[in-house]
Amino acid sequence: MIEHVHDLDAVREATARLLAATAELDDVTVAEPSRLPGWSRGHVLAHLSRNAEALVNVLRGRPMYASSETRDSDIARDAPRPLADQLADLRATAALFEDAAAVPADWSRTVTLRNGVTDSASRVPFRRRVEVELHHVDLGVGYGLEDLPDEFTAREIDFLTERFAGHPDVVSTEVTTDDGRRWTTGGGAEGSPVVVRGTAPDLLGWLCGRRDGSALDVADGSPLPALPPL
Repeated sequence: MIEHVHDLDAVREATARLLAATAELDDVTVAEPSRLPGWSRGHVLAHLSRNAEALVNVLRGRPMYASSETRDSDIARDAPRPLADQLADLRATAALFEDAAAVPADWSRTVTLRNGVTDSASRVPFRRRVEVELHHVDLGVGYGLEDLPDEFTAREIDFLTERFAGHPDVVSTEVTTDDGRRWTTGGGAEGSPVVVRGTAPDLLGWLCGRRDGSALDVADGSPLPALPPL
């Protein structure tokens, strides 16, 4: 299956899981803190809705956000809404994204994301999938990194190790799962790479800033490499 088609199907499935979990909340619990510092669950849900609209902009060749300030103020504005409004917004913006992705287009074209980052249009569905899956975890409603589809976890590790590859502030690092899958990243220091080993969910959690890496094993007693913020 073509990758973006597969990812669009996966986005629908992930969104359905997210909506089902969110529907179990109420107006009190949606206002409670999420796992993201300084954000309530309402902030996470508002961000997901605004992100869907932003990726529609990307697919249509418009700026992703009017500005960083507008992005942040829109999330702050929408975070306190009651659960029914959050759910309606999530459903409506998910449909907008799906409709925009259904328009015949050249999926090999280059698109511009936030802060001038460019990528292939074919990767936009996976970027949306990342938002939905990881922020579902951030809600703190019983869906953890271990619950993520294995295929998604491996691909997100691919994405993040690629993102840090050659980064001057990340030492050369080999990331290895307990079942033997390996990635290399970093490259800001000479010498043999630091070998970091653990379960795929623990490695993903460390790479994406959701876990501190204390469950990982670092070969030769080396310190765990420091990672820049995403």
